[in-house]
Amino acid sequence: VVDYFMTFNDVDPDSWYGQAVRWAASEGIVTGYGNNQFGPDDPITREQMAAMLYRYAQHKDYDVSVGENTNILSYTDFEHLGEWAVPAMQWACGAPIIHGADGRLTPGAKATRAQVAAILPPFCENVLKP
Repeated sequence: VVDYFMTFNDVDPDSWYGQAVRWAASEGIVTGYGNNQFGPDDPITREQMAAMLYRYAQHKDYDVSVGENTNILSYTDFEHLGEWAVPAMQWACGAPIIHGADGRLTPGAKATRAQVAAILPPFCENVLKP
């Protein structure tokens, strides 16, 4: 249990995910959409997932500098990447945790279960430290 005032109006603190959202918000890992909205039932996009993993790695003081030299401008859909997600996506591509497909990052696309399953092992192997 985290003693942190949660400002998301659309998150029931007594729901099965309430404490997890409260903790992630208290640590700066999730920020929601603004206007006190989190969107707990919304599908996650690839850039949102990269941002959460990036912020978690920062929270744990893991080295996220690999992204500083990662050039993601070569992806044909780079301009669709939210400015807030650029450092996270650079890190995720440089780690390498996220790979583009057919020259695209598809940052606003919904992350499929298969993509999440493919992203978690390299995150655990390349980023998490025992």
